[in-house]
Amino acid sequence: MGCGSGCGTTSNGIPAGCNNNGSCGTGGGCNKLTVFDWLGNMSLPGGQKPFDIVEVRFKNSRKEFFRNTNNLTLNIGDTIAVEATSGHDIGTVSLTGELVKLQMKKRNANFDSEEIRKVYRKAKQADIDKWREAQSLEVSSMYRARTIALKLGLEMKLSDVEYQGDKSKAIFYYTADARVDFRELIKVLADEFKVRIEMRQIGARQEASRLGGIGSCGRELCCSSWLTDFRTVNTSAARYQQLSLNPLKLAGQCGKLKCCLNYELDSYLDALKEFPEMEGKRLQTKKGEAFLQKTDIFRRVMWFSYRSDPGVFIPLKVESVKSILDDNAKGEMPEQLIAFEKPAEKTVSIEPAFENTVGQDSLTRFDRSKNNKNRNNNNRGNRNQQKTQNRNQGVKQNTPEAGKPKAAEQANKPRPQQTQNKPKPQDQNRNKPQEQNKPKTNEQGNAASAQQKPRQQQNNRPQQRPQNRPNNNQARKPNPPKNDAKTDAKD
Repeated sequence: MGCGSGCGTTSNGIPAGCNNNGSCGTGGGCNKLTVFDWLGNMSLPGGQKPFDIVEVRFKNSRKEFFRNTNNLTLNIGDTIAVEATSGHDIGTVSLTGELVKLQMKKRNANFDSEEIRKVYRKAKQADIDKWREAQSLEVSSMYRARTIALKLGLEMKLSDVEYQGDKSKAIFYYTADARVDFRELIKVLADEFKVRIEMRQIGARQEASRLGGIGSCGRELCCSSWLTDFRTVNTSAARYQQLSLNPLKLAGQCGKLKCCLNYELDSYLDALKEFPEMEGKRLQTKKGEAFLQKTDIFRRVMWFSYRSDPGVFIPLKVESVKSILDDNAKGEMPEQLIAFEKPAEKTVSIEPAFENTVGQDSLTRFDRSKNNKNRNNNNRGNRNQQKTQNRNQGVKQNTPEAGKPKAAEQANKPRPQQTQNKPKPQDQNRNKPQEQNKPKTNEQGNAASAQQKPRQQQNNRPQQRPQNRPNNNQARKPNPPKNDAKTDAKD
């Protein structure tokens, strides 16, 4: 199968680039005048035959109706061979079933007309290959035809070329401001391309629909995707919608006014019926005369300004303007225009009921850390500033370092004697005279042994502070050097 929009087919006949596996799910084209079959899932009543006419789409936006005389099973997106003026043509089925009746009624086509051509068969691979060869010649033929038209001096613009499926006929679409005599052009083109030539004049909007493109709204052109009914667009449509008459903004790719200006025109016209007619009218007040500056149609607000102060806009409701006009008609004038007060908008904060069950991090965790860091920096800067102020004022800081004495005061105070400098028992024995080391009698030996036991027990206990040891607050005497003790023992 193939896609009639010219998107290309693979070796198996599947449209390339669509990924539709052989059938076009968009209604017979790559978003080119597609139709949604909303009756496709509904079955016909019992005994009623299906409608035997199908809608077939060819290149770009050209669509025609063909009769299925052979009762073929045709679906949307099938590539078929149909009857042409001479030979056959290849197209894609865009619509089947009962919706074809509605489309024919819309186009005022007769169901029983003999001008409706026939469907020959489903396209074979040979038909598709020949059709692709014909499509590959379209671009080069258009450029060559433009060159020939310039040589002949014809004031026309060739915009598109469409070859017939059997490559026996070529249709040239052109636009021109006036009538063009292209009889000589047809002869030259027939000799150049060796095919039958047909010239069709189209308008600027039809040209844009055939070529396609992206509009200023960022979407595909309406005329290229779904719009088929081209209506005239006037500048009054822009005036009613309070739009500036800028041709660069109001014109589309075709150079005409945009078709979308007519979409909401009826809504604006209905809303403007409730507004008073201000053409040539002014609001008369004791302060002065006020004229209309602008209008907000859907908010029902009109802005006025005094002649003496045109830069100040005073918003008034439609009802207020009507009452002032009625008073002016009666010869009464208010003191001045009083602007209505807009109701204060209430902001309701809605907190989402979100539970972090997965352990995800908060989205604002970086903002929170940044704020904490800034807060810490601010606090640190405030503390440093407070310290500087207290130092200048001579106030002591209430910090742990304030209670500590300075280094110079600590150096002048006497340091308490450490326990390592205490005289050991052996040192005390050394300081005793040598007479104590003489041999003792038995009585003295027993008494000495009796005295040594409690001494041993005393050695096991922690040494107690001697009573005559000076306190830390009192000045202590320096210990005698060890060399002097040894000399006394020798003496």
